[in-house]
Amino acid sequence: MGTNMSNRTKTLTLASAALALAVTQASAQTKWNLPSAYPLDNPHVENLNLFAKDVSDATGGKLQIAVHPGASLFKGPEIKRAVATGQAQTGEILISILENENPIFGIDVVPFLATSFPEAKKLWIASKPLIEQKLGAQGMQVLFTVPWGPQGIYAKKDINSIEDMKGLKWRAYNVGTARIGEMVGAQAVTVQAAELPQALATGVVNSFMSSGATGYDSKVWETLTHFYDTRAWIPRNVTFINKAALASLDKPTQDAVLKAAAVAEERGWKLWENKTEWYHDEIKKKGMKVQKPSPELATGFKKIGEQLTADWLKRAGAEGQAVVDAYKKSL
Repeated sequence: MGTNMSNRTKTLTLASAALALAVTQASAQTKWNLPSAYPLDNPHVENLNLFAKDVSDATGGKLQIAVHPGASLFKGPEIKRAVATGQAQTGEILISILENENPIFGIDVVPFLATSFPEAKKLWIASKPLIEQKLGAQGMQVLFTVPWGPQGIYAKKDINSIEDMKGLKWRAYNVGTARIGEMVGAQAVTVQAAELPQALATGVVNSFMSSGATGYDSKVWETLTHFYDTRAWIPRNVTFINKAALASLDKPTQDAVLKAAAVAEERGWKLWENKTEWYHDEIKKKGMKVQKPSPELATGFKKIGEQLTADWLKRAGAEGQAVVDAYKKSL
């Protein structure tokens, strides 16, 4: 009887110890939010979900990151502020939407400065210290950056030269796209990615410059007919973290986050290099005319590129010039 009793007590003690451990583990579990402006099936969001899974696996579920796609938690332009103020611990944005705040944030979208993935990587390496310094001053740290596909022009008609763009209702999403619209005599309308399908459907815009991915995500073939693969620039999304949120984690968890971030960056670049042609093939299958720009259009854009690089350098000053010089030296 006595032994039976002590066994039962032992079992109860073990059970309560297990329960206490479960409660401790549950309370030790940290949950973070990661807002993004892009759809669930976009490669950027797929990569963010893999990043979250890697962090969860590496920390034994101690740190859980919930990815919120499609501008569902915060709209694209609100995400940086949400992370800076700690409303979200980490977030992803198209870095060039911050160009009005500081020109360095728009270096990757200076037209025709970097037009291939290897060039875009070198431009990121040259500009990263300054971008990190600017975000760092606002309490944030860069986790990783991932490019989009090269930018081309979507329209509803043949565009053989710059003159053919006059009067188009042109979607702008940053300083550079707005300036291109202005320079070719189009009417620029600012539209974020999440609102683009509606803007196209209602005729608010009838042309825009973006990657094959945005065209595919927006079902562009339902309203437009032509895509010109101008490879004007390779924009980047940056995922960053609130420094205080990162510092609140124990060292092994911090290391797990940074390691998963390095893996996500490498995976993201490979993903987009492979996916660019796939998107072009898909929109072609849907009936879009996918073509290279005519020599005349390419020459016109080269002139615009030179003008916009000069404009950007004027705004960015010595800091910007130093980054462009470092980049050109690395080519």
